[in-house]
Amino acid sequence: MKAMLYDYDIYPKVFLADRQQTVTVQPLGGHGAVPPGMVCRIEIQKMNRDNWKQYPELSGRKVLEVPVDADGCLRFSETFAGEGEFLIWINPVVMPEKRLELSVYALEQDMAGRYPYRGDLHVHTCRSDGWEAPATVAANYRGHGYDFMAITDHHRYYPSLEAMDAWAGITDLTLVPGEEIHLPLNDVHYVNFGGSYSVNALVTPSCNAENDRRSLDGKAPETMSREAYEAMIREKAKNVPLETESQRLSFAALQWIYDQVQQGGGLGIFPHPYWICPVMQLPEDYTRFIYEQKPFDAFEVLGGENYYAHNGFQTGFYYDMKARGFDRPVVGSTDTHGSTEHNRNARICSTIVFAPENSCEALIEAIKEKYSIAVDTISQEYRLVGDFRLMKYAAFLMENYYPLHDRACQAEGYYMNRHLAGDPMAKPVLDAMKGQIPRMMEKYFAL
Repeated sequence: MKAMLYDYDIYPKVFLADRQQTVTVQPLGGHGAVPPGMVCRIEIQKMNRDNWKQYPELSGRKVLEVPVDADGCLRFSETFAGEGEFLIWINPVVMPEKRLELSVYALEQDMAGRYPYRGDLHVHTCRSDGWEAPATVAANYRGHGYDFMAITDHHRYYPSLEAMDAWAGITDLTLVPGEEIHLPLNDVHYVNFGGSYSVNALVTPSCNAENDRRSLDGKAPETMSREAYEAMIREKAKNVPLETESQRLSFAALQWIYDQVQQGGGLGIFPHPYWICPVMQLPEDYTRFIYEQKPFDAFEVLGGENYYAHNGFQTGFYYDMKARGFDRPVVGSTDTHGSTEHNRNARICSTIVFAPENSCEALIEAIKEKYSIAVDTISQEYRLVGDFRLMKYAAFLMENYYPLHDRACQAEGYYMNRHLAGDPMAKPVLDAMKGQIPRMMEKYFAL
């Protein structure tokens, strides 16, 4: 975390451009305090305007002189022109050694009411081939700073409901139903995020038979036998314009799966085509065909593995296809099979979604509208993939908001695990913590 964020708070950090906004700077501890009444010189410079001395007519630089209020806070009002990051330098006039450098961000009007929620849309537990139980995975990911997630176990839908049941009403972490879909005749992995029923369970026999819950609300289409399913897919495959029979069958199945995810109100995710095991999961020409035809809502551009050929090639593929006119929504997910630091892939990727609220429906709609950014945290120096405009905003959040957000979530994740262990003190602490992140967002985002 930036050293300055330990000593000073600035809020709101994000607001709409081209309107007057009052900003507060608060010292955090006596070591950073400035005496009330002392005049401070405030310089405001837009990040993308370059050096004001070199380009004075372009800089938009503003200089204010403002006294510190009686409560020790410095408050000033200004109109921030246009979208982007604004650097704020503060010098107490008689204490130049206390020069501060802080930042705020102004957004265009289309971002009004859109708040940043970071999450994981592709996670595994011990109910398939992961390490920990669904409730534990959710607790660990809250501790890692995630606002939303779905358990998406292979072949199974009910583990996501298990996690939802465990934490209902206890935490502000949004848990949604999910599954990774694997059906006969189709080798393309597919993630159902938020769908109201299991697509895996539509074809019998099914792994979901281990548990009788195959939908969120008890409503799901009738099941069919494997023989009936395969006959249906073979018929649909006759209309697929691909050369090989295996690809025609696979794509017909993929289209049917996508239709079912849509019927259940879910988000269909096309994950990891450049996963190498030991060769690429899919032939590259088939990946391109799927991407062009779009039997999915979002492309998992990041996630799953930490070698370059995985995320690097998928990122290159995404931008290449975007240049060709195929602009698809993106997400980043861990595809994790272990949620602690002992799994090298536990926290390698995430998605920031800019949505009106942290609900399943709002998150899905925002991703479909391309208000999402994929985040690569394989190394300490993070990377962002998606729309350039949102990349710049997300970079500001990664530096100026998420370090504070994640410190709060870390404590919550710890007490969630203590609650699972039967600690009687954990639930009262969680009750007290509930609402801390929504309150933080209300403080930092004036949207």
